[in-house]
Amino acid sequence: MPALYLIRHGQASFGAEDYDQLSELGMRQSQHLGKFLAAQGIVPNAVICGGMKRHRQTAEGCLNAMGLGAQFTDDASLWSTDSDWNEYDHLQILEAYTALPGVGDRMVEDMAGENPKTGFQKHFSLAMQRWCDGKFDNEYGETWSAFCSRVERGLATAASASGNVFVFTSGGAISAVSRQLLELSDLKALSLSWTLANAAYSKVLAGKNGVVLASMNEHSHLDGKCRDLLSYR
Repeated sequence: MPALYLIRHGQASFGAEDYDQLSELGMRQSQHLGKFLAAQGIVPNAVICGGMKRHRQTAEGCLNAMGLGAQFTDDASLWSTDSDWNEYDHLQILEAYTALPGVGDRMVEDMAGENPKTGFQKHFSLAMQRWCDGKFDNEYGETWSAFCSRVERGLATAASASGNVFVFTSGGAISAVSRQLLELSDLKALSLSWTLANAAYSKVLAGKNGVVLASMNEHSHLDGKCRDLLSYR
């Protein structure tokens, strides 16, 4: 049965001027994933890549490590770019949240504490919940509902392909797929997205009876002796 491997990008550059590029760790994660998949005999018949820089860098790192880089990147029949797999606009979501009275100052204070990442995550979670709520849709260029709909469209396109397909995307898109296939609530899907490891993959089976989520957030290749490669942000 054809399988879709939904691959979350390697670690991006949190705190850098351009977040949308892999960190040094992110590059290593991508290469390690490629070596692991090749060793397991898991190879793609086609590749679909989201339109973001970190998606392509992850795809190139993974495929090059498998010895398949030029074969896919140079052949338009094997490689396609699909912006339906792009991540949501986290900057716009944060901007709408921090525009609320007093919120921006509290966020700055929390991020100035001992653990800036924890402070950021606290407020980012609240910003995401507000986006998912649906009551403030006029404040966003893309609503949560619209985001889920375009990812659903991307999944339908990928599921129509033949053989194994590697889809390089982001955690938000993968959580939207889980929401659709497992019939999760919006908040459940949102909370699930925080647990997805960088360069982890989720497996979707496509058959005559539709698509089924077979596994989620597989990252054993980042555990044990390779635990130094494990990250979530």
